[in-house]
Amino acid sequence: MSATATDAALLRLLEEGRTRAAAIDPDHAVLWDALCAATEGGKRFRPALVVTTHDALGGTSPDAAAVVGAAVELLHTAFVIHDDVIDGDDVRRGRPNVSGTFGDRARAADADSREASDYGRTAAILAGDLALSTAVRAVATSGPPPDVVRRLLDLFDEALHTTAAGELADVRLSLDLAPVSLEESLAMAEQKTSAYSFSLPLRAGAVLAGADERTTDLLAEAGRALGVAFQLTDDLVGVFGDPRESGKSTTSDLRSRKQTPLLVHARSTAAWERIRRHVGRDLDDAELREVRELLTESGSRHFVEGLAEQRLAAAHEITDELGISLDLLTSTIIAPRVAGGRELVA
Repeated sequence: MSATATDAALLRLLEEGRTRAAAIDPDHAVLWDALCAATEGGKRFRPALVVTTHDALGGTSPDAAAVVGAAVELLHTAFVIHDDVIDGDDVRRGRPNVSGTFGDRARAADADSREASDYGRTAAILAGDLALSTAVRAVATSGPPPDVVRRLLDLFDEALHTTAAGELADVRLSLDLAPVSLEESLAMAEQKTSAYSFSLPLRAGAVLAGADERTTDLLAEAGRALGVAFQLTDDLVGVFGDPRESGKSTTSDLRSRKQTPLLVHARSTAAWERIRRHVGRDLDDAELREVRELLTESGSRHFVEGLAEQRLAAAHEITDELGISLDLLTSTIIAPRVAGGRELVA
């Protein structure tokens, strides 16, 4: 997206943090620089949702909407950094992430592999914590009346709790201790993604615009549907995508046995015995091509695409009723998916 007021607000928050970090310790300043780098390259659709909703509902607090949008983006950054730690990934968008950056620094200083990895994970956990605290502070100082700020903080707190529950469920289900139902997998996706990426920014924009409770509740429902559609598409990117375009590994989800609806559906097909051989381990290029073919021929890929389309339609029905256009968002962020042999780009 082009530069916006939310970009400027995010830059201010990062520069303020960099100034505080530099005054404390040089190594801490390097950590903050890595956090700043982690915010780069995203599509910024979450802050755009805050501003779009605020404006569509007749809001008159554009400066506050920009700051709250920047806070949502920082919240996203925090979750991404922590998620990489949980998944054991050292690369994001084709370059070292926070843990990868600090692991490389430690190895360059002659630390052994284990020590370097531990140092990298430590840095990433701390950077994610800093992003979380900065996001909450930004909301608290965003400028609306105290009752509005309190409602915004409640929304952020709810999103934090829900997302944490979803992240824990993701890891728990990946233990593969018992069969996972489609309902469990979708509920996990809703908690992990919908709450903070869609319901939160939609509702925050509505609160800033002074919308009534019915409107904010409807937007929460739309956000849940949008989030599941997004996560389903992201799950497909995680297997069928082009890492050069998406910045997302196409083997990580399979290696970590993530119980996505794609994998859950595959378990119910006759191809599962062949598919399962590709789950829980690293794959070479030939093996990845093979499991992609199996997931396609079994109907699992088509099934997940259909689920995403259903959720997207449900969300549009609500936002259209409220006069909020999400066409740009859904056409560029959610809609692209595997079709006719084309690879997903997210």
